[in-house]
Amino acid sequence: MENKIDFKGFIQIALVVEDIEKAAEEWSRLFGVPKPPIRIDEPKENPNLTYRGKPACYGLKFAVIDAGSFVIELHEPDEHESTFREFLDKHGNGVHHLGFCVGDKRDAVIEELEKDGYQMRTIGYYPGSSWTIVDSEDTLGVNLNIKPKP
Repeated sequence: MENKIDFKGFIQIALVVEDIEKAAEEWSRLFGVPKPPIRIDEPKENPNLTYRGKPACYGLKFAVIDAGSFVIELHEPDEHESTFREFLDKHGNGVHHLGFCVGDKRDAVIEELEKDGYQMRTIGYYPGSSWTIVDSEDTLGVNLNIKPKP
């Protein structure tokens, strides 16, 4: 790739879980850190979020554990179609994606990945940044999250 993904941009490991309360409690116990707050996002129409090229509308329970130079994200999806529900239905609990901050190269990286045949599973925009889940399970064993900013 001309616009390589730099290991220095590694920012997250994201897990999809069936029971976020249980997972958050166990991760906290294992590492001796406080249990993270769990945010609950109800399903709502969002014109800045797509899943497999279509507008996405799903709910999610979400928690973040600060691991120093990166974060561990926990995601418990609701029953609606989403990248997280797709993963949970296919694999059960597990690592959904590794996240990388690529800065201003975000669009160029995404364009190259698409040219290489990778599909963009989810694209989301929020104030000041974005996130793109690259469907790379079959080739890399895990999806990628490409972000311009952490």
